[in-house]
Amino acid sequence: METYLRMADLPYQNYFDGKLSPQGKMPWIEYNHKKVSGSEFIIDFLEEKLGVNLNKNLGPHERAVSRAVTKMVEEHFYWTLVYCQWVDNLHETQKMLSFTGPFSDLLKWILCHLTKGIVKREMYGHGIGRFSEEEIYKLMEKDMRSLAGLLGDKKYIMGPKLSTVDATVFGHLAQAMWTLPGTRPERLIKGELINLAMYCERIRRKFWPEWHHDDDNTLYESEESSEMSKAQTPLQDFSFYSRTETFDEEGTENSISHTPDTDYTGHSLFDSDVDMDDYRDHEQCK
Repeated sequence: METYLRMADLPYQNYFDGKLSPQGKMPWIEYNHKKVSGSEFIIDFLEEKLGVNLNKNLGPHERAVSRAVTKMVEEHFYWTLVYCQWVDNLHETQKMLSFTGPFSDLLKWILCHLTKGIVKREMYGHGIGRFSEEEIYKLMEKDMRSLAGLLGDKKYIMGPKLSTVDATVFGHLAQAMWTLPGTRPERLIKGELINLAMYCERIRRKFWPEWHHDDDNTLYESEESSEMSKAQTPLQDFSFYSRTETFDEEGTENSISHTPDTDYTGHSLFDSDVDMDDYRDHEQCK
């Protein structure tokens, strides 16, 4: 929900004391003492009360596609990510939790294993939890490939302008990018489905300019084989997960470096103001 609020340029304050909505779910908001829960109802409420509408540039067909993609992500892809984080990758998730005090390790262990039990029960009720681990990951990969295919080389999911589906898609893909180290979704998004990684980085840079790791040295990995690991491209000091590499030519001082992730002007394709249409036109004229 925070992604939508930032995209809509709405002021907000995060406050969470452990309470869930009356439906026992998150997210929920409170506006002028009125509580609203559920992403879709929150967006409808804000559109009505504040007049914001990220979908104003979409036609009826595009709105229908946007809703279908949103539901795929929220009601299907979401559960595969939850499985990866709270069931298959529980040990790493436990390391990322922040607790203080003499019993912090015990508290983290208890919380993680309680959450794992809840997740497995809810996934079974949903239906997706009745499949094997390998089948769940196959479903995840199909969803990620569908998103990559839909995005293509566009700036955002529905075209050159942001829409509400971008808030949903980014909110979920960001988990694969930054909270699931060493897992299958992370390797996929930073390897074969690199356009999704660039999409996440583009949104992160635009709406979270303060979010960066100066010492990040993560690599984009290839899914083809372990032998290809020697050819991995190291990340430059480009906040999170950039894939730029400088190719200096002899005798070309002060020239623009054109890398795989820059356009013909030397402008990074991760930047939020890159004109993707101009870039494609230039590439076709080569």
